[in-house]
Amino acid sequence: MAVVLGLASAAATLAVFPYLQLLIPEQLARLPARLWVCALAQSAQSGLLCTLLAWLGLTVGAPYGLDAPWIRAWTERSPSVPAIRPRWLLAVLCGAFAGVLVAGLSLLWPEPSSAAATSDAFSWMWRGALASFYGAIVEEVESRLLLVSLFVWLLARLTRRRPDTWIFVVAVLLAALLFGIGHLPAAVAAGVARAPLQGTRIVVLNMLAGIVFGALYWKVSLEHAMVAHFCADLVLHVALPALPG
Repeated sequence: MAVVLGLASAAATLAVFPYLQLLIPEQLARLPARLWVCALAQSAQSGLLCTLLAWLGLTVGAPYGLDAPWIRAWTERSPSVPAIRPRWLLAVLCGAFAGVLVAGLSLLWPEPSSAAATSDAFSWMWRGALASFYGAIVEEVESRLLLVSLFVWLLARLTRRRPDTWIFVVAVLLAALLFGIGHLPAAVAAGVARAPLQGTRIVVLNMLAGIVFGALYWKVSLEHAMVAHFCADLVLHVALPALPG
């Protein structure tokens, strides 16, 4: 399972580079090697890292019901379907809600002009669609499969008891906070977090989305969190650039 998630993460990392060409073109121009070489190297690194992180997350999370049952059934070639009832429509709706929520609340914070003004909407749309795989796979492996599982495991060890609801809630919130903070470096590089208020905006909005994804991971499965994250990114990176203005 970890290898499958690692390979998927490597492919998703490679797919995000066309989006980065619009988001941070100056930084990519300063790379020490050709872009395709750096992209392949970064994808291999991401794949290896996510394989290790996925293995750790699955190891500590599965005993507490934090798992990826559909991926497990596929990799183990199990003839039986997972016992959990799939709620794919719920995941799609939650993801779309998270995307709309982030887009709506972002109007409350000032945002500096971005490179979007110098590129046509279609370029952002198809590149944003490719970039959505990165969020759905890599970020969910790192932030939900690893962090939520790890926090639940740590809190259960500290309290020396079977995790209660509050442990899962705290784990989801902590992972969401780190998920929001993890978006700051890219926001700074893209020039959309030049002041403390703008940095706070990035953290809070991504944290809110992370809470939605974490709740799905806790209550249903990792796959549902991935589907929701993908749909949220489609709203933010595909649907929004298509809107006039």
